[in-house]
Amino acid sequence: MESDQKTDRRVRRSQAALMRAAVELVTERGTTAIAVSDLAQAADVSRQLVYLQFGDRDTLLLEAALDLVRRELVTHTPVPADITDPDRHLAAAKHFARYRTFYRAMVTSPCGYALTLALSDLLAPASRLIVDRMTAGTASPELAEDLTRFVVGGWAAFFNTWLVESPDPLDAEAFTARLMRMVPALTGADALSIPPEETP
Repeated sequence: MESDQKTDRRVRRSQAALMRAAVELVTERGTTAIAVSDLAQAADVSRQLVYLQFGDRDTLLLEAALDLVRRELVTHTPVPADITDPDRHLAAAKHFARYRTFYRAMVTSPCGYALTLALSDLLAPASRLIVDRMTAGTASPELAEDLTRFVVGGWAAFFNTWLVESPDPLDAEAFTARLMRMVPALTGADALSIPPEETP
């Protein structure tokens, strides 16, 4: 039993080291085109261990991104139950701005679709709240599910465009303000509550 626990701890340590190495190398190089041997060397493990624990490089990169989201974003800033709370949206935007180089490389890589799907799952509860408000809770379960996926897709497109195409440095405050201007329209709130756009 004690031997199994030591093995489990070693596995968790080596996985954590590989995921940290993946984030660091992708951020440093601005690309996911990183050799498995480089990832293994940065984590101080063997190449064989990468394949044993993750199967392939892309799975390691995806797991590294999801681990980063869980550790630094979801744990400290859960997806807001109140979608009108700008502070939580701002905290999320600041996280992605901080790791912009890593996430931009990820969403434009072969791992991009899988990462977008995984992040969309995190957005689904907040998007379902929007759908419930839009339909006053009268939509059938099937329609509510379809509308939720539609809203999530919109969030993903809006977010990915900001992450990939906006100039450096990313402005988390301006992005959050843009996001919050849309919330009343999506939830059927009074349009007068939408903050006016600043004029130059």
